[in-house]
Amino acid sequence: MPEMPEVQGLVDFLDERLRGRAITKTTVAGIAALKTYDPPIDALRGATVTAVRRYGKFAGLATDADVHLVFHLAKAGWLRWYEQLPQTVIRPGKSPIALRVGFDDDAGLDLTEAGTKKSLAVYVVRSPTDVPGIARLGPDPLDADFTRETLAALLHGRRTQIKGVLRDQSIVAGIGNAYSDEILHAARMSPYALAASLGDDEVDRLYAATRETLAEAVAAASGKPPADLKDAKRRGMAVHGRRGQPCAVCGDEVRSVFFADNSLEYCPTCQTGGKILADRRLSRLLK
Repeated sequence: MPEMPEVQGLVDFLDERLRGRAITKTTVAGIAALKTYDPPIDALRGATVTAVRRYGKFAGLATDADVHLVFHLAKAGWLRWYEQLPQTVIRPGKSPIALRVGFDDDAGLDLTEAGTKKSLAVYVVRSPTDVPGIARLGPDPLDADFTRETLAALLHGRRTQIKGVLRDQSIVAGIGNAYSDEILHAARMSPYALAASLGDDEVDRLYAATRETLAEAVAAASGKPPADLKDAKRRGMAVHGRRGQPCAVCGDEVRSVFFADNSLEYCPTCQTGGKILADRRLSRLLK
């Protein structure tokens, strides 16, 4: 799933190319992806893009028609960019393409989704906050006003595991499974640590790790075309997706905990005092 750094990379790429461009085509091929009907998607045609912005893990095109095209790529969605938009006819149900958008310089983009479980979401709204997922977002951890005290207040009293807190979009916006693994590794913290139990030093480490990890990932994504962002993300990971490989910090083996539809990765030496975390369906720790 694209998270804040990759979405920011997409937003920067699109903003550079689309600001000032008029929308000439909107073709919906995956009707389940379009979550709104008022305004209709046809309201985008003829509108000029005034900015492309990120909201957590959502991206949005603002236009001079006071209509916004907002999308969330979810687990298996992605964006294809074309300097010359293909003229082939999209056959609904026969293509991974959910939405095609064309512009007045003949460039364009497709929003695509692989697999059978469809969760890509597209919204046409008068304000980004009309999208329920955006309306409930917590603060963005890279905003200038996201301070150490902001984080401490978000953690205070939460008797939930820190991994889940970082992934909860209503608490902190933009962090998902991959970057929560990376942040916790950088902070030398167990993913099972309870948020409310963290001491001052641990909050300091978590805050620094959050800001630094995300800032470095955003910088790495900056300027890259959409086709290169996934590989750049994988190359930058210290533990996520690296099960069985040596930790770059200490050399211990990176381990996984598996859940119903995903997994987390961590280093026992760096994060859990050498203890191997068990699948939560069995027990909290292997003793």
